[in-house]
Amino acid sequence: MTAITETAASLTYGRLLRRLYFIRFVFAIAWAGLVFATASAAGPLLTALLIVYPLFDAGAVLWQLRAAPDARRSKTPEWINVVVSVAVAIALGIASATAVPAALVVWGVWAVGSGIPQLITAIRNRRSGGQVAQMLSGGISVLAGAGFLLQGLQGAGSIAGVAGYATLGGVFFVISALRLTIKPKESA
Repeated sequence: MTAITETAASLTYGRLLRRLYFIRFVFAIAWAGLVFATASAAGPLLTALLIVYPLFDAGAVLWQLRAAPDARRSKTPEWINVVVSVAVAIALGIASATAVPAALVVWGVWAVGSGIPQLITAIRNRRSGGQVAQMLSGGISVLAGAGFLLQGLQGAGSIAGVAGYATLGGVFFVISALRLTIKPKESA
């Protein structure tokens, strides 16, 4: 690829990421609101909400994979994220029907398992811009996941903390989207 073609592809990818990040922000905030409202009433609605979040994450990562301009770059971290997210959706369906602590353990393992590939992907995509927030989000996901895992192992009775986790993730997505809105103007 020539330098001009690579720059155009990077700008296009940046615009696509910006759109995806705004969508992920809106979804995370709406989802968190629903979880806050239903977290105390374990049941089918809470189970459905817990399943939807990792499935949405997997879909978003698949969309990002499809849009990525660099076919030569390894996309293994993203594929790992997709597989893990789908497996977690299934596990959350089973765990949340059993007990809140079990769901927290699964959520914690997933947050760690998806945070690491997110961090790696953000580092690799840093030339597209808006990735510092995604790097922070991946790192915080690992730490928060460890916290959820410990809460679940200690028998915590509330899953409302995952809504806060999703809200923070949504904030990181909107920061990245805003950064991607500013970056092309800086290059002009």
